[in-house]
Amino acid sequence: MERGIASSSRQDGELQFEAALRPRTLHDFTGQTKLKENLAIAIEAARKRGDAMDHVLLYGPPGLGKTTLAYIIAAELGVPIDLTSGPVLQKKLDLTGMLSSIREKQVFFVDEIHRLLPDVEEMFYSALEDFRVDIVVGAGPGARTHSLPVPAFTAIGATTRMGMISAPMRGRFGLLLRLNHYDQAELVRIVDRSAALLEVSVDGPGAEEIARRARGTPRIANRLLRRVRDYAQVRAAGHIDLDVARTALDMLEVDRHGLDEVDQKIMLTVLVKYGGGPVGLNTIAASVDEEADTIEEVYEPYLMQLGFLDRTPRGRRATDAAFDYFKIPRRPGLGMPQGSLFE
Repeated sequence: MERGIASSSRQDGELQFEAALRPRTLHDFTGQTKLKENLAIAIEAARKRGDAMDHVLLYGPPGLGKTTLAYIIAAELGVPIDLTSGPVLQKKLDLTGMLSSIREKQVFFVDEIHRLLPDVEEMFYSALEDFRVDIVVGAGPGARTHSLPVPAFTAIGATTRMGMISAPMRGRFGLLLRLNHYDQAELVRIVDRSAALLEVSVDGPGAEEIARRARGTPRIANRLLRRVRDYAQVRAAGHIDLDVARTALDMLEVDRHGLDEVDQKIMLTVLVKYGGGPVGLNTIAASVDEEADTIEEVYEPYLMQLGFLDRTPRGRRATDAAFDYFKIPRRPGLGMPQGSLFE
């Protein structure tokens, strides 16, 4: 029980930390240049017409700023925002209750929209397209359908798995915007901004080292900054330079490519235990004691971007680059390591 309370407190602390560092306007939002331009045009057009903005579907890997953008869109439009998530809406009545309290032009944000149940999703269609909710009253031969009008609103959906969203759902969003991983220069600006908000002293090389190990993800960059700040306050008089950043990140077992303990366990399982593969995803998950979905959604994409892991019809396979980076000798007769994805 105590462990659960402590875990919940840590999660609440992380959420409060992220919220404090979130940019409030499109101008303050770093990176995603084309996406911001498209959003700025849509927001300005909606304001000039005096209408609700078109529905927006944001997709991409976790930690890139989808929830932050939802808040920014609401702030730029000058309207309130209601938040929910796909797993929370378990029944049609859950969605009906939330939509019945929506105000004119406001933003309704649904995180993990790909996890909506089919019957809830079907009810959402009419709300998105016709701004009405159909309710069945009664049962059997006497059942009747009543349509309740809903004020024109802006729905924003966020998902990390675009392929799991049905075509009818995608078709009801006017703007489909993908968030991509950030380059190092963008992450350095994010680290500098967050450090200023946290009143932490960090020099250029220190910020670059944190950005280099952040896996192209602002959420990870801010989390690493927080941990390096703690180390600097205890061991380095509160200032973060290159040596302090390296020492702190090495203590966290985050290597120069941003690979953490789980990334390394995954790769060493494929490289050492299975000779480079091919090996099935469920087998890897059982070996490293992680959920298969977590590996596929969180860890695998970055390992593939680095050119360390390849997906094949027979399973996951380590590349030559992975063998070289982890300094694992190839064992003849086990696996057929491929080259980098970027060759």
